[in-house]
Amino acid sequence: MKKVLITGGTGTVGTAFIGEYYDEYEFYNFSRNETNISDLQRKRPAVKSYFGDIRKLVDLIQVFETVKPDIVIHAAALKHVNLAEENPAAAIETNVIGSFNVIQASIRAGVPLTIGVSTDKACDSDSVYGYTKRMMELMFMNNYNKSTKFICTRFANVAGSNGSVIPFWKQLAEKDEPLKLTDPEMNRLMFSTSDAAQLIRKAIVYTNKFDSGFIMSQRMKTVNMYDLAKVISEDIEIVGTRPGEKLNEMLISTKELDHTYIVGNSVFIFEHETPAATRLGKEHSSLTAETMSVTEMKKLIE
Repeated sequence: MKKVLITGGTGTVGTAFIGEYYDEYEFYNFSRNETNISDLQRKRPAVKSYFGDIRKLVDLIQVFETVKPDIVIHAAALKHVNLAEENPAAAIETNVIGSFNVIQASIRAGVPLTIGVSTDKACDSDSVYGYTKRMMELMFMNNYNKSTKFICTRFANVAGSNGSVIPFWKQLAEKDEPLKLTDPEMNRLMFSTSDAAQLIRKAIVYTNKFDSGFIMSQRMKTVNMYDLAKVISEDIEIVGTRPGEKLNEMLISTKELDHTYIVGNSVFIFEHETPAATRLGKEHSSLTAETMSVTEMKKLIE
């Protein structure tokens, strides 16, 4: 059974992956939230947790060399767009320097595969959070080699994750308070925590099919946030956009199209150009993607 170490393994993506593949891997968690570590240990007793901070290289090196993982999933990050905008130094320290520390620890421990969890906000970014995640993508691609492989998965918005608006809205609805929406014209690409876990698993499988690093994503559906809010409650208050927010977000940009490779619903982005016949035909964004149905929105909320 292969050893999988997850940085930020107590977060939404980490716990989703552990839950989906609990019996298939030997799991290790590296994180700094004591309460979440205790919760994870109660729910998933086979997972061994290490307390530490990705901003401290010595913490990572010690754990990586102790565990000797076959796979590292780097999910730890400062994820809130507005907090990153207001605290750029903290975002850089965690998302950029912390990611570089993960790279160094993986190389030093000879980890065969390290996967970085990225975001659509890294594509054509104009926010601090987006810039830091784009830096992570570039560092992972740059450090790929055949003995210590580095790849990334690029997510859209994960429903129910830390920072997702859905749990917040559900809490407001339960208290009969109006749902706070930044702008009725806001659209987002969204998928479930299970979809996120499965995307990481697919990336692990495809690593052995290519001889270079890549960013792996998939074609997703878009949802208008006002329509999504109405599925939960008709009582909606418009509060205005937060720092760093955009009305629409892009998952794969026009300038990346020449580097894309499609396999079914999956989209890979390479550093090198790809054959025209295998490429994505147009940018994939919350404006160009297929719209999610009300039934699909209800399932996402549940």
